[in-house]
Amino acid sequence: MTSPAYAGFVSPTPDDELVVIPALLRSARWAYGDAIRADLAESGYEDLPRNGSFVLGGMANRGGSASDMIRGLGVTKQAASQLIDTLVVRGYLTRDTDPDDRRRLVIDLTERGRAAAAVVRSAIERVDSELGAMLSPQELSGLRAGLIALSEIKESHEQKQP
Repeated sequence: MTSPAYAGFVSPTPDDELVVIPALLRSARWAYGDAIRADLAESGYEDLPRNGSFVLGGMANRGGSASDMIRGLGVTKQAASQLIDTLVVRGYLTRDTDPDDRRRLVIDLTERGRAAAAVVRSAIERVDSELGAMLSPQELSGLRAGLIALSEIKESHEQKQP
């Protein structure tokens, strides 16, 4: 008999060996997503669109550009453009013409965008802390190594596609 966690309907337990890794990943990512959404709403940023926290957080905390963050989402150019438009309209980003090349646009965080990114970072750090309290340093290191390996597999598959 397969576990209900396999279908993603309940949280898996550590003893549930029948749950495949993709189901565990799907369930686990909600720990961060729920914390981020709750903290954003509590701080007055409930209008941040889906994937907006990834873009703002990446730009503010990792120094990435908006285009780098959008590429990381793996969405179409149309979806990316709509997300940027929404973030600009809602006051999280600015979009200006590049003074050195008028054909290019420069996208940057506003103060509102930086403040929302700080909330995102705080939520991530809180979940990281909870996770660190539940796992040994070796287990946490193993988790990170496994996730990095999965990311490398994804990248290698992307490079093979035409």
